[in-house]
Amino acid sequence: MIIDVERGAVVESSHRVHAAVRFARDGRDATFGDPGASSFWRSALKPFQALMVVEDGVLQAFGLDDEDLAVICASHGGTPDHVGRVERILDAIGQVPDDLRCGPHVPYHPESADALRRSGLQPGRQHNNCSGKHASMLALALHRGWDHAGYWRYEHPVQARVRALLLDWIDSDPEQLQWATDGCGVPTPTLPLAEMAMAYARLAERSTVAGSPTAAVVAAMTSHPELTSSPGREPLRVMQATGGRLLAKEGAEGVLCIAGIDAGWGMALKVEDGARRAVGPAAVEALVRLGLVDAREREALRELADVPILSTRGATVGRIHPRRSDGSAAGG
Repeated sequence: MIIDVERGAVVESSHRVHAAVRFARDGRDATFGDPGASSFWRSALKPFQALMVVEDGVLQAFGLDDEDLAVICASHGGTPDHVGRVERILDAIGQVPDDLRCGPHVPYHPESADALRRSGLQPGRQHNNCSGKHASMLALALHRGWDHAGYWRYEHPVQARVRALLLDWIDSDPEQLQWATDGCGVPTPTLPLAEMAMAYARLAERSTVAGSPTAAVVAAMTSHPELTSSPGREPLRVMQATGGRLLAKEGAEGVLCIAGIDAGWGMALKVEDGARRAVGPAAVEALVRLGLVDAREREALRELADVPILSTRGATVGRIHPRRSDGSAAGG
């Protein structure tokens, strides 16, 4: 699949996108681009990392709720609601932002970044988009009685717990995967998009088991998408447009994973050059081509599918959209 960046009537830039779709119930699959493409999972791994705090009783031990769980799964924008939730988790476990080992950065949400700047305050580690995940890993270490120093390192019991958990979700042996350090400082694996897609298909399928950890994570994300994502981001727009029927989670470098909660399917896509601007158009194109969204949802996602390019004066000077004649075909 090719996403074109068009200025006037001229294609100025193009992005190649690879995607895989897997159906847990009948084993069907579909592909766009290279079916063997692999990628680091990055933040799209977070729903699975969050499972361990549910399975191990961390939420109950510290009195945390489903909104806290939503921000644990988040790549958040640093809004006051996001930061407040992270600070609530830290208060509950008796820790402070400097105990997190993700670095501080300016909030991704522009209005929140402007407000912080006007306040004269510097961003803290709680503003990091992965601070909820880090707070949960710190909470797990404290709950299990592990030395929480180094909880972000590959050899620490927290990260070993992540790898053990993944055995139930992917077909590869997590210990045999190539791991590297994510932007926030914790390990992230690389694996085929088809395996990511199947993990999300299984997430959708197993979320129907009432009272299960999977159901708790999925319900938190789809019931509170504004805490799991941030205004303007693709996952939030997908979840809002579908009323939570679809769960979506992005990762850095052009990764997006989606789960069809009502139908047991999963999708994983990767923009080859890592450009985030191609993610929305590619995701909607794949959903539409495979009939995974209805007419109302397709209309609600229209602005994500065909994105205007604006000048500094706010005038539309181009579009970002799928190339209709790129020859990509779904199969399976």
